[in-house]
Amino acid sequence: MERRSAIIVAARRTAVVPRGGALSRLQADELAAPVMDCLLADTGRAAGSVDHVILGNALYGGGNPARMAALRAGLPQGVPALTVDTQCCSGLDAIMLAVRLVEAGAAECILAGGAESFSRAPIRMKRALSPAEPAVPYDRPPFAPPPYADPELADAAAKLAAARGLTRQTQAEFAVASHRKAIAARPFLQTRLVTDRWALPDRDGFTRDLSLKTALRAPVLAGPVETGLGAATIACEADGAALVMVLSERAFARHGGSGLKVLAARGSGGDPDAPALAPVALARNLMADLKIGSPDLAAVEVMEAYAVQAMATASDLGIDPDSLNRHGGGLARGHPIGASGAILAVNLFDLLSSPQDPAEPAQAFGMALIAAAGGLGSALVVQAVTKKAG
Repeated sequence: MERRSAIIVAARRTAVVPRGGALSRLQADELAAPVMDCLLADTGRAAGSVDHVILGNALYGGGNPARMAALRAGLPQGVPALTVDTQCCSGLDAIMLAVRLVEAGAAECILAGGAESFSRAPIRMKRALSPAEPAVPYDRPPFAPPPYADPELADAAAKLAAARGLTRQTQAEFAVASHRKAIAARPFLQTRLVTDRWALPDRDGFTRDLSLKTALRAPVLAGPVETGLGAATIACEADGAALVMVLSERAFARHGGSGLKVLAARGSGGDPDAPALAPVALARNLMADLKIGSPDLAAVEVMEAYAVQAMATASDLGIDPDSLNRHGGGLARGHPIGASGAILAVNLFDLLSSPQDPAEPAQAFGMALIAAAGGLGSALVVQAVTKKAG
């Protein structure tokens, strides 16, 4: 049977703001709802045309933020909603699930992405084994059971930096470049961020004119002095939401306009002791299957949870620095965990569906890559398409 295609026809996000900042009053579902509302307004589609809502979230540990957000956005009560937790991969995995439903013929229109509020995340505690014992607080659950390694992610990234010989200075230079790209993109992003009647901020709260001197002045938080990770080279904890609208090819033919055809959306697993590298083999396999190479990619979005993570991934895949994180990355925005993968997809949409560079290929390829704790990786490969409504 011929494979159906899925098309991303709209993509929006809120600003990303460090924990405790301008978005701290909002729960994850309250962040996602206005983005859903904006996607419907952008496309002129009725709320009743949405077949499903899929939302990534990593920190809530219960409930169903996707359902809460759908109802807040005024979607009909009959629209089902699913929340996905694969930690950092959650937002991109939500989009991947939407693509799968469309490809299977199970849906025509899906809103998918991610939302996270570090500021409003619940305090985690384990129940005591007996009434005489106190509950035990914890910061994060285990991501891999014995005998697998389950390192703290910063420690794993520091180990990778030491193994690759990526010095504090080279990591800091990468972080400075990320902020510079984000500052340069700020005028465009201010036209794309969801603000309007929701009174949300119109710029990412962490982006700044970061100097190399300031970046290097930050104390080492993980690893040895020579190759250690500092505050400037680790993405800050943040709040934010990002979603896309995924249509079937048939619905896109009726809708018309520009969009991104999903050529591949896939997840993979790797060594839990080296989680940052999980997407590398996945990306190689996808490009081989699609018979494209890194030079064919006009835009590549790699999550910058740590500078070393993005640097190693880009190096291993031979990604052109000019195509990498062209609007800046997570180091310049922050890391709203469940939303970060979806933000990568939104960036691809903004860069490829309506290219700002007149020299951009009309049918350019793009790829998004993100790694997660436990050795997981997710990837999305897209191609810009246009269609007259008919």
